[in-house]
Amino acid sequence: MLIAPPDESADIVSSLPSNTTGPNIELRQYQGVWMLGTVVPGLISLQRRFRSRPGDVLLASPVKSGTTWIKSLTFATMARSSYPPSAADHPLRRLNPHECVPYMEDLFVHGHEAKLEALPSPRLMHTHLHYSLLPRSLANCKTVFVCREPKDMIVSLWHFLNRAGVNFSLSEVFELICDGKNPNGPFWEHVLGYWSASKARPDGVLFLRYEKMLVDPVSTVRELARFLGVPFSAAEEAAGLPMEICELCSFDTMRGLQGNKIGSTGEFNFAHQSYFRKGIVGDWVNHMTPKMARRIDTTVEEMLRGSGLTFMS
Repeated sequence: MLIAPPDESADIVSSLPSNTTGPNIELRQYQGVWMLGTVVPGLISLQRRFRSRPGDVLLASPVKSGTTWIKSLTFATMARSSYPPSAADHPLRRLNPHECVPYMEDLFVHGHEAKLEALPSPRLMHTHLHYSLLPRSLANCKTVFVCREPKDMIVSLWHFLNRAGVNFSLSEVFELICDGKNPNGPFWEHVLGYWSASKARPDGVLFLRYEKMLVDPVSTVRELARFLGVPFSAAEEAAGLPMEICELCSFDTMRGLQGNKIGSTGEFNFAHQSYFRKGIVGDWVNHMTPKMARRIDTTVEEMLRGSGLTFMS
């Protein structure tokens, strides 16, 4: 008889350090990382039961750091032989990107891991987990990580939560991030894990930055394709396929598609349209005080010192 994840791990979860924040949201600290209490049972199940396959590709990111975009770009790049970006029946023209690329933790939280098993190879999956929490069987899989300048990430998260009806003030979200007690926090340890892995295994972990992707998305798509072992052929380049993928996955195109105007996804039923607010760099200046900006800049700089990783406003 299959034991549901919550029953399987109830004793472990109840023994973990806890912290309640915002509108009665419980966090648990598991293996050094703060997680939503509701996610921990699924994470434990994922660590114990997930089995990778040759060719698996994992996308990873902190929240509100380009997740929707990297899902779109990678899906379109990997599926281009079956679904050319100009095809009218392209899945991204009728489905939200989060429906095209499953969120691993969510599937295991709800006991739906069979959906991962049902996916054809090569599978494309996503996680918000720290590198240190990944199942060991993923160690040899291709992993693409994207992160974002933390001040913009904080502002984007604040807007996203409030649009979803999870009412936090900006100062509350800011304090959670600064204290490292946000879901999947601390932020600096999150990015450092993948940064270090990308230096140790550059052929296995690709580290991307949202701001650089915005400057030159076509180069990002080419880099993605090369990293995943599916580089664009000369014929595809001549036909402008990298640019077509970027156009399909652009903020304006995705926001205007019907599948992103209706429906919802995830444990909190986030409206599909809530994933498309602005997608710009530097919006933090419209919301944060200079004192707040200095504090988060200083905190992150101190925590990343010596790693070679920096965030420039």
